[in-house]
Amino acid sequence: MITLKSAREIEMMAESGALLANVHRELREFIQPGITSWDIEEFVHDFIKKNRGIAAQIGFEGYEYATCCSINDEICHGFPRKEPLKSGDLIKVDMCIDLNGAMSDSCWTYVVGESTAEIDRLMAVTKKALYLGIEQAQVGNRIGDIGHAIQSYVAGEELGLVRDFVGHGVGPTIHEAPSVPAYGEPGKGVRLKEGMVITVEPMINTGTWRLKMDDNNWTARTLDGGLSCQYEHTLAITKDGPRILTSQGDQ
Repeated sequence: MITLKSAREIEMMAESGALLANVHRELREFIQPGITSWDIEEFVHDFIKKNRGIAAQIGFEGYEYATCCSINDEICHGFPRKEPLKSGDLIKVDMCIDLNGAMSDSCWTYVVGESTAEIDRLMAVTKKALYLGIEQAQVGNRIGDIGHAIQSYVAGEELGLVRDFVGHGVGPTIHEAPSVPAYGEPGKGVRLKEGMVITVEPMINTGTWRLKMDDNNWTARTLDGGLSCQYEHTLAITKDGPRILTSQGDQ
């Protein structure tokens, strides 16, 4: 079911999103060669608790962790673990926060230590795709307008756009209708209305968009072993245009 949020509910979700954005700002310096994704998990969980939030992913559909930490060829839903990160690794950190009953959801990608030209390009294209999609999140537009903006741009960059996982509505639970694919046809799909809160979250690979699932039935990884990148924001549809609730301000 699609729920329309009141102005008060959106302000509460913005507070939740601000906390989540602060976590990502802290991770910019925290993520270094030699730490583990389990260190990231503990850091994030402690930061959320210290700021009176709840790590909402814990227990969601049986998931056990505050974060998804997906490394290199892992597309999404990677489990935190204790292997040290190496310079040149690409890690996606995804989390959801419940703050006073208000939900927010955001994934950000980080390169560990030294980057490469391939990683820089993948990250730049994925981030631009995110904001091109967000630009289309206007009252009266349709879900397909968001996906088409992303898909048409990524196709020109000759990278793989993941289709198996999509954005979604947010609040009062982590996932609600509508689905928000990073592909689609303009003028098709659910019409966007003031008060809707959704995520836009393109996942883009250096090679094929196709994937395979790990035996844990959670973690998806690229079929060809190529790198994968994801950026995600939670945003509200307003009469003045999209309002990014998980904005980090400078990114």
